[in-house]
Amino acid sequence: MKQIHLRVNEEIYNKIKNEVKIKKTTMQEYIIKTIGKDLTIKESPANYNVRPEKYKFKFIDLFAGIGGTRLGFESAGGKCVFTCEWDKYCQITYEKNFGDKPFGDIRLVDVKVIPPYDILVAGFPCQPFSLAGVSKKNSLGRPTGFLDKTQGTLFFEVARILKGYIDENTGETKKPKAFLLENVKNLVTHDKGRTFNIIKNTLNELGYKIFYKVIDAVDYVPQHRERIFIVGFNKEIYGKNIQFDFPEKPDIPEPTLKDILDDSVDAKYTLSDKLWNYLQEYAKKHKAKGNGFGYGLADINSHSRTLSARYHKDGSEILIPQKGKNPRKLTPRECARLMGFHDDFKIEVSNTQAYHQFGNSVVVPVIEAIAGQIVEVMDNERLNNNLRNNLQKVL
Repeated sequence: MKQIHLRVNEEIYNKIKNEVKIKKTTMQEYIIKTIGKDLTIKESPANYNVRPEKYKFKFIDLFAGIGGTRLGFESAGGKCVFTCEWDKYCQITYEKNFGDKPFGDIRLVDVKVIPPYDILVAGFPCQPFSLAGVSKKNSLGRPTGFLDKTQGTLFFEVARILKGYIDENTGETKKPKAFLLENVKNLVTHDKGRTFNIIKNTLNELGYKIFYKVIDAVDYVPQHRERIFIVGFNKEIYGKNIQFDFPEKPDIPEPTLKDILDDSVDAKYTLSDKLWNYLQEYAKKHKAKGNGFGYGLADINSHSRTLSARYHKDGSEILIPQKGKNPRKLTPRECARLMGFHDDFKIEVSNTQAYHQFGNSVVVPVIEAIAGQIVEVMDNERLNNNLRNNLQKVL
C-alpha cells in the first residue's frame, strides 16, 4: 500500500469535507473513490503471501472476519488470493494469523483488479436478518433486511463480484466457478421468505445453480449453532444438472464442552456476586411472565448455547458452573476452541474484541467439511470432462 500526501487550499478542503459529511464516508475513502473514477480504476488489492505453497484452487475471502472461512478452504487445498474485511480489530487478528491485511470497504473493490480465482466465499453481514438483529431494529423503529441501507444491501456487493466482467481482450466472462455464502438461519424466513427469494433469484439470474441447507455445528463442536450455507456452481462451466450434497454428520465422538475447557482459569472470569444475583433475578422475572429469557448454565458433559458477539457483556448465554463458587465466563481461548480454532491461532486483541470476533465467526470444521464437498464436485467434473475429451479423440 502506497501513501500520497496532498496539500489543498481551504476552499477545496471545505468542499471535500462537505461531500464526506453528505456521503457519510471518510476523507480517504472519498478521495480514493473520486480519483479512481477519473483513472477508471479503484484501489488495488494487496499482494498476498503464498499460503499454502501447494494448492489445488484459488479463492477469495469476503467479509472475512478473523479468517475462519479461510482456514476451512485452505484445509481443502486452497490458496487465498484476496481478502476483504473492514473491521479494524478483525484486520489486526487476521494479519497476525495470515500475514495479510485485508482490503477495507467492499464497495470500493473493482472486480477487474481481483487476481484470478476459482471460488468466492463470503459471510455477508447477518445483523439485518438475525433474530436478535431484527428484534433490536424493530424496537428502534429501524428497517431490516434489504431495507437496512448500511448492511442489508451489502449482499448485492457480493452479487456484483459474482457477476464478474467481460475480458476486453478475449471477450470471455470472468467469474468464479463456485461460491459459498454463510448467514444466520433466520435469513430463510425473514420477511415471510421474501428476502431469501430475492437472494435465490439474484444468484440464479447471475448464472449459478444453488444449493442451501441449515446446518447445526453441534455435530462438529460442543455448541448449538445453526447457520444457513448457500453453495453455487457456475452453470456455464458445470451445466444446469450439476449435483451437490452437503456433508453428512461426521463420524466422530460427540463433542462435549469439557473437551474445550481449561483446567485452571483466572479468577477474573468468575462472575461477581452483583452480576450473578442480577442474572438470577432477571431470569426469575421473565420466567414468571412465561418467557424463556435468562442465563444459560451449561452442562459441561453436553453442548452449550450459541456463542454471540455480545458475550463480552455478561457471558450469560454460556456460563460454566464451579463448585463452591459463582459460575464463570468462558475465556477467549475457550471461545476460540468452541468455534473450532486450534490453539495456535493468535489472539492479540482485547478480551472484549476477542469475544466479539469469535461470537461473529464461522465454525471452522463446518467450513472444512463443506469446502471438501465443493472441491470434490469440482474435481469429479474436471475428471469427467477429461474422460469425455479423451473419448472423443479416440472415437
